Amino acid sequence: MTIRLLLADDQKVVRAGFRALLEDEPGLEIVAEARDGLEAVELATKYQASIVLMDVRMPRLDGIEATRRLTKAGTDSPDVIVVTTFDDDEYVYGALRSGAAGFLLKDTPAETLVNAIRAVDAGHGLIMPQVTRRVISRFAALSPDPGRTGDLDALTPRERDVLVQVARGGSNAEIARALFVEEATVKSHVSSILLKLGLQSRVQAVICAYETGLVTAGGR
Repeated sequence: MTIRLLLADDQKVVRAGFRALLEDEPGLEIVAEARDGLEAVELATKYQASIVLMDVRMPRLDGIEATRRLTKAGTDSPDVIVVTTFDDDEYVYGALRSGAAGFLLKDTPAETLVNAIRAVDAGHGLIMPQVTRRVISRFAALSPDPGRTGDLDALTPRERDVLVQVARGGSNAEIARALFVEEATVKSHVSSILLKLGLQSRVQAVICAYETGLVTAGGR
């Protein structure tokens, strides 16, 4: 099935750059371009985009709020990959909490960008390794929120084990090996975790693991 892409960035040259990288890739189709967050929300719905490559700093409506509006739409909403630069740390955390399925840098190599799009389309949230370290260190430095520890009560012991592995950055295959289960079983557990915790993405699950104290700096 073709992955329908929407490019959302207020800079025309950036959109043109992404188009040049992506438009000839098999299985990908760029269905629209948006100059701000409001257009991104409107056009993603109009053109039934599968994935939105979303800038953060845009006029009228920023990428964080645009992401929040899109992900609140439910199961028919597109996945959002936030694309920005290293100096946007505060925006990163807001975007991830808003339901973004992934996070990439604007200087991402073409091959990495394409692989990221395909991974998110397949249901695997991601953050680039360079950014993962920054995000995880930020949340690892926080004290657990006592008001959120009860969020984990709905999870089975095995689901908690899986969530710990997700928070540590493990892929489904790596988690399966660590827990001596089938990869399909891990996928099922991850889906159940997201449903029970009311999360939109694997990335949000990482944040939840740190905020609830399930995972802390240096161990569980």
